[in-house]
Formats: sequence, C-alpha cells, structure tokens
Amino acid sequence: MVRRIAIMDRTSPDVVQEVERVLERRVVSTAGADLAAAGGVDALVEVLNRVDRTTERTIMESLSVQRPELAEEVKKRLFLFEDIVHLDDRSLQRVLREVDMNRDLPLALKTASDEVKQKIFRNISKRAGENLRENIELLGPVRLRDVEEAQAKIVGIIRRLEEQDEIVIRRGSKDEILV
Repeated sequence: MVRRIAIMDRTSPDVVQEVERVLERRVVSTAGADLAAAGGVDALVEVLNRVDRTTERTIMESLSVQRPELAEEVKKRLFLFEDIVHLDDRSLQRVLREVDMNRDLPLALKTASDEVKQKIFRNISKRAGENLRENIELLGPVRLRDVEEAQAKIVGIIRRLEEQDEIVIRRGSKDEILV
C-alpha cells in the first residue's frame, strides 16, 4: 500500500500527512499485538476512509488493475450500512428518495442499530415512519443474507450519489466537514 501511495501524483501534502498519521497510529496501536493483524484489508479501509475521495479513487483504480478481487473486497468495506449515522440529514434524505421504502429499507433495518434506525426515522415523515415500522414488523424472520443484500443496495446508492457529487460523506478530520 505504501508503494501505491508513493506513486500517486497530484495529491495534497495534507492528505499524505493524514495518511502518514493514520499509519503511524495503526503501527503504534499494534506494537504489542500479533504482527499479522497490523495490515490487511481492514487497515487499508481505515486509511481510505480518512482520505479525500480523489485520493481514494486513485488508490482504488490502481488496486483494481493490480488485484481486482482485493479491490472488490475493499469496496464492500469502505462505507458500511451502519455508517449512515455519519451522513448529514440533507444527504440522507437524498439517499432515501432512491431507496425502495417498502422492500429494501425495512429489510436493511431489520438488524440495524437503534442509532441507525433513529437517524432514518428522523429524516422521513411521520406517516412514512409509521409505514416503515409496520413493514419491518410484517417481515417476520428473514435470512441474514437478504438483510445484507438490502443493506448493500443502499450502500451502493450512497456510493453512486457520492460519485455524482449529489451527497457528501464526511471523511477525514473535523477540518473537512462542510458548514
């Protein structure tokens, strides 16, 4: 990964410094741990979640060419369904306009944390919230695979809208938050 970062061009020095800080923290936090746990997909995802979208794209394009299967694994982990709580309300409302509120959202919320559910319910009308609660209850037991597929669809919508610059996913430090 360090080689990939080194061969990127037109990257802000601030981004490189942030990546360096993340890597340093990661190494320090694993100093006494098993060395095999210091790297891997999770470490790369942590770094990519802290860099700007352009840097992420550059790294992912390179990885897609060199190791497509690894790139797919990283993409699946970059933005998790539970990360919805980090979307600002306007972005979440934009996402919800694209989501199937009768099938995908109830399924996706079946195993979601209370924090995610509260965030969703705060961003829909009272009537839509009542319908959503009813749809979740009517589902009954469902396969975890179906829940994960519904969550993946919603994450796919989020990533597509971000790529189209229709929503903003907060990344990196507090200095990067839009006001």
